[in-house]
Amino acid sequence: MVLILTHSDIADLLDRNDIRDAVESAHGALSRGQWENPAPRSLHLPERGSAVPMVTASAASVSVKVLCDLPGNVTRGLPGQRSTIVISSALNGECIALLDGRAITAIRTAATSAVATAHLATDSASVLGLVGAGNLAVEHAHAIAAIRDIERIVVWSRSGTTVDAFLAATTELGIPVTRAASAQTVVAEADIVCTLTPSREPVVFGEWLRAGQHVNAVGAPPRPDHREVDSHAIARSRLVVDSHANVMSKSGGVLLALADGAITADDARTELGDVITGAALGRTSPEDITLFESVGMGLQDLAAAELVVARARELGRGTRIDLAS
Repeated sequence: MVLILTHSDIADLLDRNDIRDAVESAHGALSRGQWENPAPRSLHLPERGSAVPMVTASAASVSVKVLCDLPGNVTRGLPGQRSTIVISSALNGECIALLDGRAITAIRTAATSAVATAHLATDSASVLGLVGAGNLAVEHAHAIAAIRDIERIVVWSRSGTTVDAFLAATTELGIPVTRAASAQTVVAEADIVCTLTPSREPVVFGEWLRAGQHVNAVGAPPRPDHREVDSHAIARSRLVVDSHANVMSKSGGVLLALADGAITADDARTELGDVITGAALGRTSPEDITLFESVGMGLQDLAAAELVVARARELGRGTRIDLAS
């Protein structure tokens, strides 16, 4: 029987802390060769759109998340990105579950940033800066406040209404929030900076960064011509990536820095999983600037989805269909 979980089903079943732990474990397992996560190929769709089949396998499961990146949707009042996750058994091939990808993508993305922050930011980091104030910013505020003693949040967005919504959605954290006048102000005040915009051009520049900061570059879509941080920022930082193959396939931040001659391909070889397992170094001193280039991986989706499916079965949630009948 295939378990079908809608967005509403999944939103009720997600636990941020459990997903963070699962994502950290999955990246460690990838480093040890226990998971497989090949770099996805982008398929061209009409109107400059693309589809990205994100495939991964653990010891128990195989999953494919089909991410459709459709810029033209914005003019139609539709989400620019939509995704669906299919999970099958790695033991007998049976289709186990079909899940809407929206909530899982947002929370696993923030969870991954929290894992990177836990391993790369200084222990004393206490001011969180958010460039962008949408739903992904809300999730990052929750995720990073769970792993660092955040005393203040500084947030900037081009939309004041979006900042208003961010303030309402993060009140429960009990952390003071400052509205910044610009992205540069965010960087000037924050110890941990998260870029969370769909920008094509850089919104954070290397000349703004200071010793000891940690940056999570998260929001740019998986397109080789989009980036949120400039080449100088990449060059100044100890760069850690979710996957070398992944960033070399679809990270504009890395690919454009390579094209500019600011870095070499070897500079993008330190993977988060290797930092987690100790196979590679992340931060080496309090003065390092560290930067995590987060493109997004199927293993993060599967790690989160396995938890959601287990919880749904426990509580009897979702719809079950026999595809073999």
